[in-house]
Amino acid sequence: AVRSAGAYGFAMSSNYNSRPRAAEVMVDGDQFQVVRQRETVAGLYAGESVLF
Repeated sequence: AVRSAGAYGFAMSSNYNSRPRAAEVMVDGDQFQVVRQRETVAGLYAGESVLF
């Protein structure tokens, strides 16, 4: 776990080079919960349009 991730956290991250972002997990003691699923490559391109 990283307490202060800066640009490596989801809010400040980008999809540079079409890299999907990792999942976000909240940890409380010995318990954890996924709060944001990891992105997929298909999800990155879902909003794109091909121009001809």
